Amino acid sequence: MFDRFFAGFQPRLVPTLLSLPGVVILFGLAGWQFSRHIEREAENDFRAGRLALAAVDVDAAMADPAAHRFRRVTVEGTFAHDKELYVYARSLRGNEGFYVVTPLLREGKPAVLVNRGWVSKDLRSASLRAEGQLAGVQRVEGILRDEPRRGPWMPDNEIASNQWFWFDLPAMQKVASLPAMLPVYVEADLEPRNPGGWPRGGQTQIQLPRPHLQYAFTWFCLAIALAAVYLLSQRRKP
Repeated sequence: MFDRFFAGFQPRLVPTLLSLPGVVILFGLAGWQFSRHIEREAENDFRAGRLALAAVDVDAAMADPAAHRFRRVTVEGTFAHDKELYVYARSLRGNEGFYVVTPLLREGKPAVLVNRGWVSKDLRSASLRAEGQLAGVQRVEGILRDEPRRGPWMPDNEIASNQWFWFDLPAMQKVASLPAMLPVYVEADLEPRNPGGWPRGGQTQIQLPRPHLQYAFTWFCLAIALAAVYLLSQRRKP
């Protein structure tokens, strides 16, 4: 069968130099996407396992932050609403708006940044959601995060206008004039809901999307197709 298929196969230089690297690259892309699929599966399993654990105090978690990544934590303090930071974000439904990130001040302890949740663009001004500006000591439960979450094409933060695109924690601490701050932030749960409904917590993406297996299959098929076209095009009739 293979002898018949390769009968008359006489590769020419230029098509070979153009086609073979392409086949290698496409197979490489397929392998890379498959490895990304495995990594994404592992991360989703990790997150599910962490969220199945009971919440711990944030200070206890800070004894070993790496061991408590994506762990549910609790923290108490008073919100400094006058120091709100606004991180551009789409809601889980795809609408444009901002995460309201507010320092939680704690007596005798470093402050903690809390992502209280999402608001639409027209609710950025705190005066339009005054009911949700909680006063007094509050207990927050949420997910411990520390990663900047800056994508490859994400723009620089517009610090002067208090519009952020990624979590630059040292810069946020400076802008909020916090003398001491934990090098993490907490993403607040949806419940209990803030009075008036805003900001809306529970914005954490618990499970990451997994399109990479489909991408790997696409690249693999393209590699096979290119290889087949090359082989057929280099056959000479007897």
